[in-house]
Amino acid sequence: MTTTTTALRRQIGSASDLEAVVRTMKASAASAIGQYERSVAALAHYAQTVELGLGVCLRAAYPQGPRARAGPTRPEGTAVHAVVFGSDQGLVGRFNEVIVDHAVSQLGASMTKARIWAVGERVHARLLDAGVTPMGAYGVPGSVALITRLVGQILLAAEVLQPDPTSTAQGLALHLCYNRPTGAGYEPVCQQLLPLDAHWQRDLARRPWPTTRLPEVLGTSPRALRGFIREHLFVSLFRACAESSCSENASRLAAMQRADRNIGELLEALRASFHRLRQSGIDEELFDVIAGFDAMASEAVRAR
Repeated sequence: MTTTTTALRRQIGSASDLEAVVRTMKASAASAIGQYERSVAALAHYAQTVELGLGVCLRAAYPQGPRARAGPTRPEGTAVHAVVFGSDQGLVGRFNEVIVDHAVSQLGASMTKARIWAVGERVHARLLDAGVTPMGAYGVPGSVALITRLVGQILLAAEVLQPDPTSTAQGLALHLCYNRPTGAGYEPVCQQLLPLDAHWQRDLARRPWPTTRLPEVLGTSPRALRGFIREHLFVSLFRACAESSCSENASRLAAMQRADRNIGELLEALRASFHRLRQSGIDEELFDVIAGFDAMASEAVRAR
């Protein structure tokens, strides 16, 4: 069927409208990336303070140093919990597929028995496709201010506080699986929060205090230790959620940039076709006028 200038004009209008939507989404994603990057940078200072306090509590609670675990990092019989961060919305490329594949490969056989919490409708669906049924699902926070509420809900649901983080008894293992932003995009990571790594605890206990005024633990050492562990878990979950959201928007920005480029090429082709078809119509009309003039001139010559 022959394409008309009216049809081409309608296609150009639709493509132009879609281009405006894509550019709006690009601006929104770029703005969101900035706020999440700033939140992660600000969180680093608080995380450093928490680690300093945690190191003091570890020295007070375990003067001989935290007890090292024998055997595997996750003792037999430990309940495995995992939080997988993804997205609620689409247009993010393979963002959710990448993190689900990485989580399945990292957790291995324990993935089918683990208690999984999904953050994002899309990653929840991907987990179901992978044969994993999450125990719960949470919505992705729409802003930095909403991350705190999500972290509180996860900590409450998972019951992640242990009285003795260095114990080798049966307890709880908590993993975070999320996409971390890199210079060129993002990469999937799986971080084990609990049980706390013994080497990491020893490094914290040996870390020198930055000032000459030495700190003092108020109250009982185990209680203060649990409080700082709670803050460490909060910081880790907050950072994971913020970095996942930053990676999501970076992936969406890259997808929108590709879409903008493709729409631009399509618009250029449609406009070129429109101009060719319009010029062809003008040429045909001119030829008809010239042919009519020639016919009238011939009739006038024969009439003389």
